[in-house]
Amino acid sequence: MDKIAILGAGFVGSTTAFALMTRNIGSEIMLIDTRGDKAEGEAMDLLHGIQFAPGARITFSNDYAACEGSNIVVVCAGSAQKPGETRLDLVRKNAAIFKNMIPQVAAAAPDSVIIVVTNPVDILTHLAINYSGFPESRVFGTGTTLDSARFRFLLGRRFKVNPSSVHAYILGEHGDSEFPVWSGASIGGVNIKTLPDFDENEMIAIADKVKNAAYEIIAKKGATYYAIGLAVARLCESILRDGNDIYPVSCLLQDYYGISDVCLSIPAVIGRAGIVRKIKVALHSCEQDSFRNSAAVLKNILLDLAKD
Repeated sequence: MDKIAILGAGFVGSTTAFALMTRNIGSEIMLIDTRGDKAEGEAMDLLHGIQFAPGARITFSNDYAACEGSNIVVVCAGSAQKPGETRLDLVRKNAAIFKNMIPQVAAAAPDSVIIVVTNPVDILTHLAINYSGFPESRVFGTGTTLDSARFRFLLGRRFKVNPSSVHAYILGEHGDSEFPVWSGASIGGVNIKTLPDFDENEMIAIADKVKNAAYEIIAKKGATYYAIGLAVARLCESILRDGNDIYPVSCLLQDYYGISDVCLSIPAVIGRAGIVRKIKVALHSCEQDSFRNSAAVLKNILLDLAKD
């Protein structure tokens, strides 16, 4: 049996559970929320639709100890991003939650892979590695997986191709210092910059739209959860089925373009053990500068946290 525990039964956690159930990923989906009624209510709603989906057994709890036996622990718990609030504004509130929660998770599910979804995901992934004591390969964040999906969607719409035929990454911080890797962006094996209808100003606008997508959605409907729920389900599937799929996830870097001891998104091979290996992509010099800028932004935050 493959058990997936989801910490936090809010919009993202419950939508992730729904995506897992409808895609038949995992044998048991455990919803855990300190608000016991919230976890129970979401579980009830999912269970009432179980005859219409090939999904797993749905369980719930208000105790982190219920992670016991989990293959994957998906961490969605924390304070939500509010309109006008950046992901990094959340850091102190959610860092305190992680300091209490992650050691309990690690004790209950010592062999699990932890996927961090809560924002700011890069900082919290770093803290989760430290607080869990797990090997860095078994703790990673969703990072720019969704940002890259948004990027591919917008590029696909612009060039009139299916997003699955677009190969392009957003890397670095999942946030305001993220950047597109134009040097490696391609459609059908052809670099986007060499396409006859390439327009640099339009591409800049697309990259800006990707970076601001979450802010726009939050302003319009209050929260983002459908796309990230689907992304998390796909990452869980890659782990449980040992897919060795490549996604840009937030992971601890050691001498990656000279950057160490910070979590940023780079392409990584995801399989049963978590991060199987990290891919060093070729970056143009200006992209390397953007990557270092992301690292500097996050390292400054980590230094501030260390003073608390």
